[in-house]
Amino acid sequence: MTDPVEAAVAAANRNFYAAFRARDVAAMLSLWVLRGPVSCVHPGWPPMTERRQILKSWAEILSNPGSPRVSCGAETVQVLGPGIATVLAVEVIGGQALAATNVFLLEDGHWRIAHHQAGPMAGHFDPDEEDPEEEDDPMDDDLPDDDAGSGGTVIH
Repeated sequence: MTDPVEAAVAAANRNFYAAFRARDVAAMLSLWVLRGPVSCVHPGWPPMTERRQILKSWAEILSNPGSPRVSCGAETVQVLGPGIATVLAVEVIGGQALAATNVFLLEDGHWRIAHHQAGPMAGHFDPDEEDPEEEDDPMDDDLPDDDAGSGGTVIH
C-alpha cells in the first residue's frame, strides 16, 4: 500500500480490532467519532444511532468475559472522498465469518470510526484464499471492469 491516506485508514482499522481483541474499553471508546453522526449494527442487534448507546454496547461486549474472540482479515480500504473512507473486511468471531463494514471520518487529524456493521456471511470463508475460483457468469459481461478506479486497496 503506497497511498498515505489508505495506510492511515488501515492503521485506524487495525487499532479498532486491536481494542476489540484486547477487550480494551477505553481504547475502543477513544476510536469513535466525537462530533457528528455515528451508527453501529452488531450481529443480531437492532441498529443504533445514539453515541451513548453505541459506546455502552461496546463497554458491555468488551467487559463480558464470555464474549468470543475476534479476528479480522480480507480488508479492503476505499477512500470515498476527502476525510471519509470505508474498510470492508471479514471478521471471524467464535468460528463464524461475518462481513464487516467500518466507516472512518477524519476528525482533528485522526481517522475515527463513525459506523461499524457486521453480519453473518453465507458460505465458507477461507482467510488464506485470496481469489477464490469463480464460475463464469454471463451477467458479468454486462458489468464494467473494476479497473476504472472504483476499487480499493486490499490489505493482507
